[in-house]
Amino acid sequence: MTTLTYEAFLDEITTLLTEIYDLDDEAAIKLVVDAQADDYFVAHDDHEAMRTVDQAKKEAKALFESKQNKQQTQERQQLRARQSKKP
Repeated sequence: MTTLTYEAFLDEITTLLTEIYDLDDEAAIKLVVDAQADDYFVAHDDHEAMRTVDQAKKEAKALFESKQNKQQTQERQQLRARQSKKP
């Protein structure tokens, strides 16, 4: 199995986010950059064997699902806040 450089791995994840999940480039880049800032990819940087196209697909899915879960949680919290303000 072919391994990618760290940069190519992150690029592949970004590309997959735009192709599979229909995110625009800016949103996909932000998702990857934010994950990188949170040290999500430290193990991938340290272990070359983790930087494959198959793993990039798994990471793209995980990042997208995490984003969706955060959005749903925020929406529920906002809804509860609005409902608690009603007399």
